[in-house]
Amino acid sequence: MTQALGIDIGGTGIKGAIVDTDTGKLVSERMKIATPKSGKPDAIVKVVIELIEKLGGIPESMPVGVCFPAIVRNGKTMSAANISKEWIGLEAEALFEKALGRDIHFVNDADAAGVAEVRYGAAKGVPGLILLTTLGTGIGSALIYNGTLVPNSELGHLTIGRRDAEKGASFSAKERQRLSWKAWAKRLQRYYTHLELLFSPDLFLVGGGVSKSYEKFLPLLKLKTPIVPAKLRNNAGILGAAALAVKE
Repeated sequence: MTQALGIDIGGTGIKGAIVDTDTGKLVSERMKIATPKSGKPDAIVKVVIELIEKLGGIPESMPVGVCFPAIVRNGKTMSAANISKEWIGLEAEALFEKALGRDIHFVNDADAAGVAEVRYGAAKGVPGLILLTTLGTGIGSALIYNGTLVPNSELGHLTIGRRDAEKGASFSAKERQRLSWKAWAKRLQRYYTHLELLFSPDLFLVGGGVSKSYEKFLPLLKLKTPIVPAKLRNNAGILGAAALAVKE
């Protein structure tokens, strides 16, 4: 059994657990601590250290993966979603490595979730191009081709109808504008049809909290590509971050 620590940093909560990366099962309790209101780097690092302490600490040899709501390029955070703007342009991976005293693997949160779904979830065993979208405050995305991650796809920011797709098709847009499931599905139809045209994926996965209600909107979509709900829900980021931390 290969074990790794996965940590999922979100705008409202920071979660972590030790994972059996062979099976995708949690082998420790899943800990969660509220994200500091400031969302600043030092405050978030402090909470991550606290979370590891709550887990009882981890061996020096255990790989650590951290996923984060930002574009991550060579360990540097290039954007900031629902956190402090101090993260933009920050050498975030190096910051965590210095604080934790070990090497880590640092990755975008949607990318981690996509990897988890391919290895352990709804896309396990499916060859070809998998495209995960997370429908929430915005639209996150992950592209995985035959098990290999293409990072930082950011497909929620495709321009459709002269605006970012997520401004009209995210779940927060549905709630904000009080759209019916049918009306929202029309917007999703336009979005996923555009993704089909650009990428010709073999499978769409739909994550985010609204995926629990998939039967209310996925059957309304008419696509050439199969589209199914993600399975791993709140554990996807933890599992993906842990899996990516383990050297092949």
